[in-house]
Amino acid sequence: MIDKIKALIAEAETFKAQSKEEVEAFRIKYLGSKGLLKGFYSELKNVANDQKKEFGQTINTLKKTAEDKVNALKQELESKEEVKGIFGDLSRPGEPIQIGARHPISIVKNQIIDIFAGIGFNVSEGPEIEDDWHNFTALNLPEYHPARDMQDTFFIQTNPDILLRTHTSSVQVRYMENNKPPIRTISPGRVYRNEAISARSHCFFHQVEGLYIDKDVSFADLKQTLQYFTTEMFGKSKIRLRPSYFPFTEPSAEIDVYWGLETETDYKITKGTGWLEIGGCGMVDPNVLENCKIDSTEYSGFAFGVGIDRIAMLLHQIGDIRLLSENDVRFLEQFKSSI
Repeated sequence: MIDKIKALIAEAETFKAQSKEEVEAFRIKYLGSKGLLKGFYSELKNVANDQKKEFGQTINTLKKTAEDKVNALKQELESKEEVKGIFGDLSRPGEPIQIGARHPISIVKNQIIDIFAGIGFNVSEGPEIEDDWHNFTALNLPEYHPARDMQDTFFIQTNPDILLRTHTSSVQVRYMENNKPPIRTISPGRVYRNEAISARSHCFFHQVEGLYIDKDVSFADLKQTLQYFTTEMFGKSKIRLRPSYFPFTEPSAEIDVYWGLETETDYKITKGTGWLEIGGCGMVDPNVLENCKIDSTEYSGFAFGVGIDRIAMLLHQIGDIRLLSENDVRFLEQFKSSI
């Protein structure tokens, strides 16, 4: 009898089923109220006393084997049905695809490019690792010029003539060297300054600098160009130009836009004046034109520069510039609905 039960154990272990009906038939055969186990338990009283222990253990093994096999087969069939239900139903909606988001710097940069493209400016780019000539000397900043101290520069230690560009004006120099007037270009890009990192400043940031060179270009042309830009970018057309100093432009000015004093935030970012500085500008210094082999007696031009990071912080009410470079997904996901 024990050998018969052991044969049934082996049979149960190797049993396979293709449907729930087959599993149920197996369960009834072994575990049902009239199944094999019921009969073996009834037979236990007729077994000799010295064999009862082994007989009982063998029956329990058969019971456990049958129960485990039923549970395993049910789980296997249910998982197959679930997979078929998910992937076999062609009318089932697809899994949602996560939509990416443009970085706020890219959003603002593209807006600026589109605005200036509308008035004939193309885009020029150049290397971020620059030489002294294109970053300083050609821009009327010869060696030992005191204005070099205005820009805390990252120099390459092994070669003091190589540095990380401090402005995208170096791109304008390269463009003037390789193109003849009329020139109308903007140069967006990342620049580097050896400054302490805080909520309002960083060791790298982004600029867009513009350059227009042609015959009879005047300061009035510069002002009207900036007026158009601020109106398109901010919806605010009131600007002012404050006298300033830049080595590569003469005369030079700071660009302020009237932001207004409608909210508490307006008071904070404009320090209670309503005016907000967004960049610098001026007429290109004749020395810069001559350094780039452009006849300053025949051509004149203007240049301007604005900070992309500052504009992004203004438009999107970002309180800490460090958020723009930390790649925090929680922060970036807020711009999914932006352009």
